[in-house]
Amino acid sequence: MTDADHVDRIRADYGRWARFYDWFARATTSVGGVRAACIDALDLDVGDTVVEFGCGPGPNLPALRDAVGPSGHVVGVDVTRRMLDRARALVARRGWENVSLVQGDAATPPIGGADAVLSTFVTSLFPDPAAVVRGWCGLADRVVLASFAPRGSRPANAALWAFTRLSTELFDADGVDALAQLDRRTAAARAGLDASMDRVGSETYVFGTVTVAAGHRA
Repeated sequence: MTDADHVDRIRADYGRWARFYDWFARATTSVGGVRAACIDALDLDVGDTVVEFGCGPGPNLPALRDAVGPSGHVVGVDVTRRMLDRARALVARRGWENVSLVQGDAATPPIGGADAVLSTFVTSLFPDPAAVVRGWCGLADRVVLASFAPRGSRPANAALWAFTRLSTELFDADGVDALAQLDRRTAAARAGLDASMDRVGSETYVFGTVTVAAGHRA
């Protein structure tokens, strides 16, 4: 499979589920404290520029904009047009002039640099998450990743497994152990942080099924 095929598959799958994902993401904004933990780990100052790779319909945009203030800049990047259409509608409704949305592949970022980078539940989509994360670390001194981590309780892992089975192709989990695939890719993303940043810390949430890893450069 070529990189172009992989991107096309993600566009098709997420485009198909855009409306549901928009509702789900907004309904679960505060579940388990994951989003608040990501914002805290980014350690944003007023006036900073923060980039979110895989911004989807924009559920993180309000919190990111609050953190950088009206003098800061929030950039959302997503490969799926239908997701960005919903994010653009949100930006238009709120009248935000310091939020930019870009359609592009996070594996080859259309961004020159930023103060911080955020990615929530995106690294599990990449065949080589370590390489992608190393690239992000070249853009900013703070990189925070929220990722699936199937190391929690049996019921939690069962729910996570069911989620992956809804779209096995999206996670490249067709014919393989889906939870093991997620575990490998989350570990690879963390390895990318470890190889690029001076300090990396992590915490787990939602009964052990989500890990938030934060890398900081001195």
